[in-house]
Amino acid sequence: MPRTLSVIAPKPLADRRRGERCCVPSAKSVVRTAEAERLTADLETLAHPVRLQLLDVLLRNEGQVCVCDLDAAVPVKQPTVSHHLKVLREAGLVSSEKHGLWVYYRVRREALAALRARIVAGLGELA
Repeated sequence: MPRTLSVIAPKPLADRRRGERCCVPSAKSVVRTAEAERLTADLETLAHPVRLQLLDVLLRNEGQVCVCDLDAAVPVKQPTVSHHLKVLREAGLVSSEKHGLWVYYRVRREALAALRARIVAGLGELA
């Protein structure tokens, strides 16, 4: 159910004293700071086209994908790919496993589903 503010006409400028607020006292966010910070962190995790492309490649290729294949799949160089994979790994969205010289990545689908649910719920709070 959407929340609405009761609209009260602000005091005319001539009727206000210096320092007196013209706003409705109930005009404040219902989203707590901690919730807003969590939603922001979740959105920042996904807020880069290379990270979205890497997740797409990993999701479309079940199992493990070699980092060399990920390098070839996106329009940036290897150090940048490594940086974005690190961000995704630290967020818990991907896991990695080393085999010899190569590192293989896979999406942690349960973590991605939880992230999706948190984002949907967080955005729902704004409605």
